[in-house]
Amino acid sequence: MPTKHRIFTTPFADVYPHYVAKAEKKGRTKAEVDAILCWLTGYTQQQLEAQLEKQTDFETFFQEAPKMNPSRTLIKGTVCGVRVEEVQEPTMREIRYLDKLVDELAKGKAMEKILRA
Repeated sequence: MPTKHRIFTTPFADVYPHYVAKAEKKGRTKAEVDAILCWLTGYTQQQLEAQLEKQTDFETFFQEAPKMNPSRTLIKGTVCGVRVEEVQEPTMREIRYLDKLVDELAKGKAMEKILRA
């Protein structure tokens, strides 16, 4: 059995500040990062904050997501040199979707486009 990628067992709260910092460095806000996270996972703001407090790992964060947004499959492109739509492992694909959304936010894309509205 192949070993899990270490990102799966990394607490989401350890990476979250990096998502926020990446966005804020480009003039975007923590609220926009949170809106993306809530759109993607179905967490409310309170549920998101609870997951951060609990130090939930990435795998559990996505497994416990109330309702993954069906429009997330519209997310296309590359992040870290990987085409998100070609990632086979389900949890890794969810992580890459999130990475791509934060990238789009940092690049100045409008929220309506990021949220595939």
